[in-house]
Amino acid sequence: MLTTNYVPGTPNWLDLGAPDIDAAVSFYSAVFGWTFQSAGPDAGGYGFFQLGGKTVGAVGPLMEEGASSAWTVYFQTPDADATAKAVEQAGGAVRVAPMDVFTAGRLAAFTDPTGADFAVWQPGDMPGGGLGTVMEPNTLCWTELYTTDAARAKDFYGSVFSWAYQDMPMGSDAVYSIVSAPGGGKADDTGHGGIMQLRQENLQAGSTSEWHPYFAVTDCDATFAAATEHGATAMIPPTDAPGVGRLAMLMDPAGAPFALIKGEPTT
Repeated sequence: MLTTNYVPGTPNWLDLGAPDIDAAVSFYSAVFGWTFQSAGPDAGGYGFFQLGGKTVGAVGPLMEEGASSAWTVYFQTPDADATAKAVEQAGGAVRVAPMDVFTAGRLAAFTDPTGADFAVWQPGDMPGGGLGTVMEPNTLCWTELYTTDAARAKDFYGSVFSWAYQDMPMGSDAVYSIVSAPGGGKADDTGHGGIMQLRQENLQAGSTSEWHPYFAVTDCDATFAAATEHGATAMIPPTDAPGVGRLAMLMDPAGAPFALIKGEPTT
């Protein structure tokens, strides 16, 4: 499970690239009750989503030509430059070379060998990635990679972040790999994300590799309804996942995928 006690290789920041910041703020405010705080006049429109005075993520304009709206998951690193080298050695690509963000930290953005974008954050003055809360209602609680080649993706991230995996059979030969970072304990206790092979029908329909966030909710059906009422597109309607909870997946009005989950109580 996610915590704000970050160790290298765990998610520590999340931001949304959006073609229209005001529209994105309006949508997520209606769905999750988030507010927006600008990062300042020198931030190019970038700012923070907040809930109850704590940061839950961020939003900024699309910076790359031809980029589509998407959430980007950042993983903790003690050395962004070393991670960039590891990414290239493992067959990934550097999209944004390591750069300082004032004195807050150092970031870099990459594409894995299967085509999924992700990023890393090396903390400076901003501890962790700056997320003020996780695992609470309407905040990040899980990250997930849908990939065109799960075996290759697992090899890549294992090389870059030293992730460990626990494979969970899902029927019909599908396997869900729970990810944990070194120092985080056993995957079944402290897994922070999952990797799943895209189905053949998804590949034939043109689906590509992508990371997306899960947000914890108190009522999956009600939040799903609020999202679709405010312009989201349903990808997976509310569905019960035995032993996990009730989940759904959507695309926001600009096309960024995200998921909802109401977890089952732990005993």
